[in-house]
Amino acid sequence: MLKFGYMAMILFTIIGSFWLEVVLKIGVLRRVKRLVLSILPVSVFFLAWDAYAIAQGHWYFDKEQILGIFGPFDIPLEEFLFFTFIPIAAVMTIEAVRTVKKHWPVGDE
Repeated sequence: MLKFGYMAMILFTIIGSFWLEVVLKIGVLRRVKRLVLSILPVSVFFLAWDAYAIAQGHWYFDKEQILGIFGPFDIPLEEFLFFTFIPIAAVMTIEAVRTVKKHWPVGDE
């Protein structure tokens, strides 16, 4: 059961926020280029940070809570998914608030 600990948290985030795309029609997933440009630079930075911390022995992932699928630099699949879906959920949340609160300034007006 613990084997899917990190994946369960990611799935919970997806279920908890991706409905906004359908119900409120926020259009985040239709603007792929904008989404990638928003997420990629930060994700690359934090994945590099993870790679360094793992290599130095400062950071590790509980083998009982990950699937055991590793990408480059011994970073688990769950970490790559984390740096993809958590920011998407954050962008969706911001866009959902903008949809409901039309007067709310975000800064890209």
